[in-house]
Amino acid sequence: MALPVYIFDVVDEIDQQSELVTGFINRKTGELTILTTDDYYALKHLDEGGALDELPAWQQEIIPKLQEVSESDDFIQLPSPYEIDEYRIMQRFIWSLEDDKIRQELENLIQGSGAFRRFRDAIDRYDVRNDWWNYKKNAIKRIAVDFLDSEGITWTEEKPEATHHPINF
Repeated sequence: MALPVYIFDVVDEIDQQSELVTGFINRKTGELTILTTDDYYALKHLDEGGALDELPAWQQEIIPKLQEVSESDDFIQLPSPYEIDEYRIMQRFIWSLEDDKIRQELENLIQGSGAFRRFRDAIDRYDVRNDWWNYKKNAIKRIAVDFLDSEGITWTEEKPEATHHPINF
């Protein structure tokens, strides 16, 4: 991927992160990549003197990329799920709803344990799932833009043309 980066690729990468998956961007090229907890364990194994051939074949193939991401100053971590605070985004979405009945029920449903599950069930019941996804995507976009700007990484909203490679049979 070359600079400028397509902002919605960054948004998708940020949104796909979890406790098990961490996203990175190369500040010079715009390349996006992830490291999983398995990847970190593989790197730790090697750092502690373990042999490469002790790792599964699929992991052996990606070790050079994992080492590049973990050791290079060019790769920086994308905002984490903790920085995103999806619960706060969910609250703001609820407050943005015009229908008082839906807003009040959703406010009640997101209290306590199981809030995300109850919220997901309710947005389907009230047919506002698409509104939620659009709201969430725009909220993450604002975070992504602030992050990229602060790191001096240029971005665009124009989707790059796909590179087509002919398939020879």
